[in-house]
Amino acid sequence: MSHSNDLLLFNGAIHTMDPSNPLVSALLIHGGQFVYAGDDATARSLSDQSGVKNSIDLKGACVLPGLTDAHLHLEYIALGLDAINAEKPTMTEVLEAVADMAAQKPAGSWITGYGWNHNVWGGQNPTAAQLDAVTTDHPVCLESKSGHSAWVNSYALRLANLTADTPNPAGGEIVHTPSGEPEGILLEDAVGLVKSLIPKPSVPELTVAARRAMQQAHRVGLTGVHDMDTPLIFSVEQALHQQGELTLRITKSIPMVYLDRAVELGLRTGLGDDMLRIGSVKMFADGALGPRTAWMLEGFDSAPENTGIPTNDIEDLRQAVFKANAAGFSSAIHAIGDRANREVLDIYEQAIQKNLTGNLRNRIEHVQLLSPQDIGRLGKLKVIASMQPLHATSDMDISNLHWGKRSAGGYALKSQLQHGAVLALGSDCPVEVWDPLVGIHAAVTRRRPDGTPGPDGWYPEQRLSVYEAVQGYTVGPAYAAGVEDRLGKIKAGFLADCVIVDQDIFSIDPMEILHCTVLGTVVSGQFVWRTPGLA
Repeated sequence: MSHSNDLLLFNGAIHTMDPSNPLVSALLIHGGQFVYAGDDATARSLSDQSGVKNSIDLKGACVLPGLTDAHLHLEYIALGLDAINAEKPTMTEVLEAVADMAAQKPAGSWITGYGWNHNVWGGQNPTAAQLDAVTTDHPVCLESKSGHSAWVNSYALRLANLTADTPNPAGGEIVHTPSGEPEGILLEDAVGLVKSLIPKPSVPELTVAARRAMQQAHRVGLTGVHDMDTPLIFSVEQALHQQGELTLRITKSIPMVYLDRAVELGLRTGLGDDMLRIGSVKMFADGALGPRTAWMLEGFDSAPENTGIPTNDIEDLRQAVFKANAAGFSSAIHAIGDRANREVLDIYEQAIQKNLTGNLRNRIEHVQLLSPQDIGRLGKLKVIASMQPLHATSDMDISNLHWGKRSAGGYALKSQLQHGAVLALGSDCPVEVWDPLVGIHAAVTRRRPDGTPGPDGWYPEQRLSVYEAVQGYTVGPAYAAGVEDRLGKIKAGFLADCVIVDQDIFSIDPMEILHCTVLGTVVSGQFVWRTPGLA
């Protein structure tokens, strides 16, 4: 008997990521699982026996296991669909966008946005005065591309009661002008002084936005994500799941601020099912490279006296990890600078020594800069390296500027593999685009779309093979989520998630991966996205 989630795909280049059966031409899906991966004739025969009616001639197209983004922010992405896109080449273009939105919105309502990068604009921080020039009737809060700073206008500063006398909050900084007044830039935990005033969307509003975001995810070939956002989006994800509308597999982290409540409720990593499950407790050790708030062993080349900002007291972080691990939660800690990464690795090593980790898979999010002495420690301690290939190509200029020769140990994807760490790759979207093919291109070439910095890429010794990069979006995230026995490969008995791409990314020029198109995305044997031409 045929089901809606039965499917035969044949005449393709199907990369299974199963080392025992790596490349096949056909696969058969029955009851939402892969039941066969092999040659066309056998697949057709089994299809006839199973009564599978739905079949597609791939005509040589490439098939990959379902792709998972191991680190993104789904609430930010969903809400960003209706916010200002501030990732523009010039500040003038952002100010024009703010002025346009101000003309459309009632006075007093918030204007929000995301993505500005002052490094692209010459390195000078923007100011409240520049926003004031385009609107004094609306509070404005535009978060930077890194997500670790915000640009606000004077109206927003007044609403937050931020003055020359306001002290910096713990783990944050209010940037001041030479005369002592707030400049309009808030760093790290100071962002919350303004952001907390912005009205939260209702669950119904966010649900509408989340549906749109899921469709966009499927269009680029994503079948799963590891979501690092707030409990509000978790409510939406649960509601969509209950209504049978959740088509994106979600592993949901829990912010550190909710750790005590989660422990009291008896929650733990892995609770849920294969569509929606609880992941790690998300914590922060430091800031970011762009605003120079990454926590460093030594000062930045561009500011030798500055060693960044530890965004949590290290002892608080240590106790939080111990508490989380002891209660059955893995930890996922944001660490950018070499000092932050070392401190986190020390904490994880201590948790192991205390026999707290058991089978839990602790993670470091980003792993952007490691001291040479620490390169091999993730593999040794079995810590997941949750990294984002696009950060390397996006940040190469500011990394060279702020970290200089230390950049040789930055964004070191290949080094982590060579030292035995599991790579779980992602985008940190909306910091970078969540298109996994764009991420694979960055991992394999270490080049930007325009070819920068040259044919060999930036620190070419850190380039991955296509196989290693695809593994980072399939097998790696499945392992990080504890579901490697049923996701991440095209293999009999595994859940039938796969992506159809118009060109075989394993055989074309790696620069051409950028120009590949997703023809179809399948979750549990059902198309959640397909182009009209995919018969």
